[in-house]
Amino acid sequence: MTHQTRLPLPILVLFLLTTCFSLLKAEEPPKSAEPTVVQTAHFAEVLAGDAPIDLSELRALERRVQEVAQKVIPCTVGVSVGGAQGSGVVVTEDGYVMTAGHVIGEPNRKATITLPSGKKVEATTLGTDRSIDSGLLKITTPGKYEHLKIDHSEELRDGQWVVVTGHPGGYVKDRLPVLRLGRVLAAYDDVVATDCVLVGGDSGGPLLDMDGDVVGINSRIGNRITANMHVPSDAYTENWKRLTAGEVWGKVPGSRPVLGVRCDKEKKAAIVVEVTANSPAAKAGVEVGDRIVRFNGRESKTFDELKLLVDQTSPGDRIELVVERGGQTLTIGDVIIRDAREIGG
Repeated sequence: MTHQTRLPLPILVLFLLTTCFSLLKAEEPPKSAEPTVVQTAHFAEVLAGDAPIDLSELRALERRVQEVAQKVIPCTVGVSVGGAQGSGVVVTEDGYVMTAGHVIGEPNRKATITLPSGKKVEATTLGTDRSIDSGLLKITTPGKYEHLKIDHSEELRDGQWVVVTGHPGGYVKDRLPVLRLGRVLAAYDDVVATDCVLVGGDSGGPLLDMDGDVVGINSRIGNRITANMHVPSDAYTENWKRLTAGEVWGKVPGSRPVLGVRCDKEKKAAIVVEVTANSPAAKAGVEVGDRIVRFNGRESKTFDELKLLVDQTSPGDRIELVVERGGQTLTIGDVIIRDAREIGG
């Protein structure tokens, strides 16, 4: 029986990272003849997470990383909002840019997008889900932009090879976006963890599969720089309309947003039976007997739905209620959500 020796994973990763960084230092590949690359039957398993078992598979993986780099680097951009800098990735020809929510902050802010060529274009911040840190911008400078496909993050598997790009430390003139190779540590509906190295400035850059498709966005650096968090791409595609509309939702982790009403659980409708003193509802004029039919533009058919909508806000958010009272429909605006701990909750 023939025994095949696997290359130690740390050596493999170091070799591939060296290859990737070398690729970024030169805009043109070397003119010397390249070794023949043969993809073995096992190569599909390599892409899914296995380590290469021989030199030909290592070369095939190296070539794949180079191909991904050439595809994704032109679409990875620098993002500047106010005094903050981050990264992003263009995902439509007309200039929608996926990034991290903490990079853009809030909707309707002016932003500057720096393309890999160094050209700067104007953009506007759009929506964000604060609970998972997703964010979106739209380039407002007319043009057709190189862009990447958004793939399904639900298909990610533990151990799968992935790459990230971004602008570590912020955009640097004459330096292309930096690419790093790693593996998926864990993938869930609300977060993907990888061992791809991230540092400040990479936030908002793309996480990509080995086809060069976007499967996540760089979000948070873990306790180690090789244990980092990304927003799953499905969180963007499933909420695309809300993001493009500039909607903000999701509570800031650790907060306890409260409206300050209790409703009759026996009835299907969200009919108020108690208003908490000094609560946002009390200050806005909500009364016992009111039926809350809309919360910040979204329908609330039941108390459970209303609680879910409140839970997607954060203290300090200004929202609008629509209530039915005595046969009339009333709009109550400028209701300021508070933290439950501020009113003794």
